[in-house]
Amino acid sequence: MNYDVIVVGSGLAGLRAAIAAIHGGASTAVLSMVYAVRSHSVAAQGGINAALGNVDPEDNWKNHAFDTVKGSDYLADQKAVCRMTEAAIPTIYEMEHWGTAFSRLPDGRIAQRPFGGAGKQRTCYAEDRTGHILLYTLFQQSVRNKAVFYDEWMVIDLVIEDNKCVGLIAMDMNSGELKSFGAKAVIFATGGAGRVYGASTNALICTGSGIGVAYRAGIPLKDMEFVQFHPTTLFGTNILITEGARGEGGYLYNRLGERFMKRYASEKMELAPRDIVARAIRTEVLEGRGFENAYVHLDLRHIGEEKLNERLPGIREIGLKFAGKDIVSDPLPIQPGQHYTMGGIDCDIDGKTKVDGVYAAGECACVSVHGANRLGGNSLLETIVFGKIAGDHAADYIASRKDAVNQSLLKNKLDAKEKFVSDLQSSKGKEKVGVLREKLRSTMIRNVGVFRKLDEMKEADKTITELKERYTKISFTHPSRKFNLELLTAMEMETMLEIGHVITEGAIRRTESRGGHYRVDYPERDDENWLKHTICTQGENGEPVFSDSEVDISIWEPKERKY
Repeated sequence: MNYDVIVVGSGLAGLRAAIAAIHGGASTAVLSMVYAVRSHSVAAQGGINAALGNVDPEDNWKNHAFDTVKGSDYLADQKAVCRMTEAAIPTIYEMEHWGTAFSRLPDGRIAQRPFGGAGKQRTCYAEDRTGHILLYTLFQQSVRNKAVFYDEWMVIDLVIEDNKCVGLIAMDMNSGELKSFGAKAVIFATGGAGRVYGASTNALICTGSGIGVAYRAGIPLKDMEFVQFHPTTLFGTNILITEGARGEGGYLYNRLGERFMKRYASEKMELAPRDIVARAIRTEVLEGRGFENAYVHLDLRHIGEEKLNERLPGIREIGLKFAGKDIVSDPLPIQPGQHYTMGGIDCDIDGKTKVDGVYAAGECACVSVHGANRLGGNSLLETIVFGKIAGDHAADYIASRKDAVNQSLLKNKLDAKEKFVSDLQSSKGKEKVGVLREKLRSTMIRNVGVFRKLDEMKEADKTITELKERYTKISFTHPSRKFNLELLTAMEMETMLEIGHVITEGAIRRTESRGGHYRVDYPERDDENWLKHTICTQGENGEPVFSDSEVDISIWEPKERKY
């Protein structure tokens, strides 16, 4: 099974990359743990940013870029941000022409709603199901362009020779067989690592497995300590309640009936950036002003039933099904939950990593366009813009590379991974992977969450080290490989422990507060010492090894963030 380009992941970034590679003349396959339309991109609700100017005629891509850089707490690379925001406008129109059913203004133009941290009303949307509709559009275009899909396959190793991509090793989840895939270019589009945390909005597949495969292959990770906690997830289930609910005019109240955001962002109120709103909610709860010492209320009742049914029908359905609350007549109980991985595989503005022929796009990548805090509406934009860029460059790279794929190296790697899986399954220890996974997730959300304290993070670091040792002593309840979820979880668990380790030690190392990384003992941003990206590679003994790289601040000088 040999292709010019293999795309790992079938969400928005992966599908757009595949289409671009095919358009560039490359034979292209898409490997995914799920069917394409089950990818986590389908869960995105609120919208996708682009300075169309349909509501605010004075808006432009430069305004969008500045809002993004400011929202990032000045850790985003500014030229990369400008590339994304300038490409946003033609990207939206391309998606429209390909069939995306955006919501409309009365005159027929694409509707735009306000989102947090934005100076203009620029978030395009399709009701509150934007990711769902975009994903179906790109899937249909992928089928139209004859992309080859390998559904329900897990990539477990990347094969590299002389710093060039050779291909990868993957497991057919249905049969349990391992196979080698030859490819001169591999594009990782595997999403984030949200399931390393408890209380996450992420799908069960978002374990960071693709990030971990790249990391173990020697490709650096960037800014992994920056984790976004969405302010509004449904209490008890952590199902996402879109920022669009606040964009349409929703209010946040504590148990005293106060719209408490006036204390934290007097101008933007509920539409301050996510890190600010999430910390505000946690502060209200910690200081005793939350309901049941756990949550606050998101109130949409004043918006009216007609508008709620038009703009937020999915949120109304979620409230009814999962909380027994009708947003027309009841406020929703909400709390912050882990939502987004700002860091990821270190790549440049074209999606290239340090290995020739290996690219990354979407949430698994760190270009960096989000810096320390992502603005709502920019994630969907990043997936499509940089998915296309990565696919274009991969196709160009294939055209320039004349050497043949080393099939014997692929065979040797396949044999080695076969032995690894066999040894894993034959382990006679007493540990159960499900127990270890839940211990990791509860530790991360408790000790490396919205507010971070040195002693708690050191405790998390110690726990992760212990879990790594316990992982070597796991055992399995069934010997089969055919869709053995216990085995699949065990292979993902290796990655989750590595990523948890990188996040925790990176957070301990960064002695400042910036964006989503808030240190109680270092509450101020420290540009003199920490205006830099964190780079992490895996050491010889598996430990994280850290260094730094410069942030591109060539356009806007960093200033204090005020909202």
